[in-house]
Amino acid sequence: MNLGIKLRYKYLHYFTLAILLLITACGGGEKKTEPLETPSAATPEEEQTKSYVLVDGSSTIFPISNTMAQNFMQDNPDIQIIVGISSSGSGLKKFCIGDTDISNASRPIKKSEIDLCRANGIEFVEIPIAFDAISIIANQYNDWSDCLTLEELKKIWQPDDTEKVTNWKQIREEFPEEPLGLYAPDTDSGTYDYFTDAVIGAAGKSRKDFQASENDNIIIQGIDSDWGSLGFLGLAYYENNKDILKLIAIDNGNGQCVEPSQEAIANGTYTPLSRPLLLYINKNSLEKMPLVKAFVDYQIDVTNKEVISEVGYVPISGIIQVKLKERLKKLTTGSVFEGESAVGVKLIDKYLSEKERKKMGGS
Repeated sequence: MNLGIKLRYKYLHYFTLAILLLITACGGGEKKTEPLETPSAATPEEEQTKSYVLVDGSSTIFPISNTMAQNFMQDNPDIQIIVGISSSGSGLKKFCIGDTDISNASRPIKKSEIDLCRANGIEFVEIPIAFDAISIIANQYNDWSDCLTLEELKKIWQPDDTEKVTNWKQIREEFPEEPLGLYAPDTDSGTYDYFTDAVIGAAGKSRKDFQASENDNIIIQGIDSDWGSLGFLGLAYYENNKDILKLIAIDNGNGQCVEPSQEAIANGTYTPLSRPLLLYINKNSLEKMPLVKAFVDYQIDVTNKEVISEVGYVPISGIIQVKLKERLKKLTTGSVFEGESAVGVKLIDKYLSEKERKKMGGS
């Protein structure tokens, strides 16, 4: 048994809290489910007969993962799917020391995390589960800003060593002299990494004086209570709170103001803030624990595309899904992103050969 598998049981107490805090991630408040009994630590010999799956990571993917888990458990009442929310970064740290079977991430695994997995003997299979967009949101009573350019976003969020924007009028002359309050996921979040990568040009680089939280509902509450607020979150969180938030469109560089939507994500017009959402699955868990493979198969099954759409995301296209099923069947390990950014990357270029792309007409 590798070091990662041994270490995972040391941290099972974490999931007691995760179970008690299971939420639907809908609306401004939290909805708790009935707490599940935390399973006792299994011995190595019991690994194949365990009746629970440990999942943790991105709050962006939580609405998908939690809904899938609840549906799966209804069909399989003897199995527990325990879904925690920490962040993409924290979730991958847990995953790479063997604490979890599946890690949800709203950005690709980094080189440092790949090295951590390797150091602990953790091999993984990477599976995109859906597409998402980062939504730019403001206070619902903001009546002066309907669209911002990428240049303006960069000006607002640029690192502290440059001229700091503290007032809306500094963004654009016609805006009012209203103090600017910034709200965003914390710096360990995959959403924060992707946003800064796409807007600033360097993941994890931005000004530091913003209200940060790993709880997206706290960010929503902050924006709702601050007249001059501006922030960003995954699209599903806006969709579930649109009655108290204002959505800001983005000029995609062609003079066209585009709001994030399932259609704009699918056709590529909401750029560069559209992104793939990813699952990282422990190869050992896939091989030794049939219930882990069963849950992953369930999540990527074409019949569950409606679940992904209903919670506000865009399903993976059929041709790529075929490749993902092959990847899972063959237990193909590693990341197609190889530790690099997903900004501007098309999954079709990663999963289909040049010959296959030409056959289907390019793109």
